[in-house]
Amino acid sequence: MDAVKIITEQINSKAILGQIGKSVGAKPAEVKKVTELGLPTLVKALQTNLKTPAGAAALSKALDDHGNDSVENISGFLENVDLKDGAKILKHVFSGDDKKVQNNIAKQVGLKSSQVSGIMSQLAPVLIGALASQKKEQSLGVSGISDLLDILSGQLGGGGLMNIVAAILGTGGGGDILSQVGGLLGKLIKTDNLKATSAKTTKAKTTGTKKKTTTAKAPVKKITKTVKKKP
Repeated sequence: MDAVKIITEQINSKAILGQIGKSVGAKPAEVKKVTELGLPTLVKALQTNLKTPAGAAALSKALDDHGNDSVENISGFLENVDLKDGAKILKHVFSGDDKKVQNNIAKQVGLKSSQVSGIMSQLAPVLIGALASQKKEQSLGVSGISDLLDILSGQLGGGGLMNIVAAILGTGGGGDILSQVGGLLGKLIKTDNLKATSAKTTKAKTTGTKKKTTTAKAPVKKITKTVKKKP
């Protein structure tokens, strides 16, 4: 089983997003926004838990308990997903701050906290199930699980997204966290716009230079011919 492919590709397919959305009364595009923030946040929290002996032992046991979860067929898995178990996973992974994390995500994506909670309670079992299956198949130890999470983090957290995730997981007040997240999102958008503008400007300057050079050459040739005819 390729856990990375399941989490980065399959779960974001239109069919799966629509299936999850129907269960919480949200549009596929809205669910996608939650997955784009929620999954990296889950991965980051798991990485943090793995850094302590107690956290590593707890995660290893949880993966062993879910080793027989069949998540390759995500659609079928979600039809019978245990939302209560998903809520428990969230509570453990976020060290009791699950409500705060979900509220922060809800404010960023424009959904109700209950909708985000419903989505996250489905995403968590899929993530744990995928990791558990790969751990079982490859007999992964703590270092192997850490490597797998690093790969997932790299795949899910491009463009500075992991900085936003860190803000969502911060220990400050909700308002401060959201202000920081909003600022980071703004910086990312501005950076993308600046890059696009810079590329257009460079192209325009290059084109303009070429035109000027061509125009300048023509009169030089005419002057040379005129000088030769006088003797």
